Amino acid sequence: MAVYTEVTDEALEAFLADYDIGTLVAFRGIAEGVENSNYSLRTTGGDFILTLYEKRVNPAELPWFLGLMEHLAKHGLVCPQPVAGRDGSALRGLCGRRAAITTFLPGVWPRRVRQAHCGPVGSTLATLHTAGAGYAPRRPNALGPHSWPALLGRCRARADEVQTGLEWQLDAALATILETWPSGLPEGHIHADMFPDNVFFLEDRVSGVIDFYFAATDLLAYDVAVCLNAWCFEPDFSFNVTKSRALLAGYQSVRRLTAAEKAALPALCQGAAMRFLLTRLFDWLNTPPGALVTRKDPLEYLRRLRFHLSATDGGAYGL
Repeated sequence: MAVYTEVTDEALEAFLADYDIGTLVAFRGIAEGVENSNYSLRTTGGDFILTLYEKRVNPAELPWFLGLMEHLAKHGLVCPQPVAGRDGSALRGLCGRRAAITTFLPGVWPRRVRQAHCGPVGSTLATLHTAGAGYAPRRPNALGPHSWPALLGRCRARADEVQTGLEWQLDAALATILETWPSGLPEGHIHADMFPDNVFFLEDRVSGVIDFYFAATDLLAYDVAVCLNAWCFEPDFSFNVTKSRALLAGYQSVRRLTAAEKAALPALCQGAAMRFLLTRLFDWLNTPPGALVTRKDPLEYLRRLRFHLSATDGGAYGL
């Protein structure tokens, strides 16, 4: 989450007039995340999240995201629900952006990931995958492997501003990843961004998953690889195989990984690290001045990528 588009009190009050959720009590921007403009909204009817969809999001795809959240909630996953206005629509315009209000989920995201978090995250991810199976519309992953060469090309000229030699390191790693990228693995709807700040806990129980705006139809095991990158590295960037083993065990308590998925895990983890390295690098170089957003260091994912490039099989992840 982040704030790129400022919303005035007058614009918000006019926007809320189309809803039956009460009158405005409190309103503040949320700086965490990088994609859309998000606000915490409290009205006399309760707590909500207001999201303004920024330019990276295709407005034509917004009904897919909102429909997926509604579907997942009906099939066992706790996630935000779109709030419809009086006209029955959950999407409308605000400050030159498409915008929607969703329900607020209780809980806090873990600032320090413990092993006790990892099993529930794994089982929640598998629940998402199984719950999504009945959602018929598909959405190609706009940030899948086909997009990575072009994304690197957009960063290439300035990559060495971040670290000397970064350009050639990324070129070499990306060539390896694309040569070994798996095909034919089970597909379905994936979250694609299930980082700690997108998973809420009450004590050691997952109380909800948020931020589905990178969700897509892609390899299910790629989503597992995203989580291994996000949840199983320590602050010094060493890989914690105990956390990985717990996350994978949690996942497989709901959905078993196939032998081919297990064998592909190093390649998938390399790809997931590359995807977040490149998008963080682009945002690091291009975040607008004055935007209320916390930039994330792309080099954190270079360290992760080096570990995955050294992994030879699923044993590196505790399988």
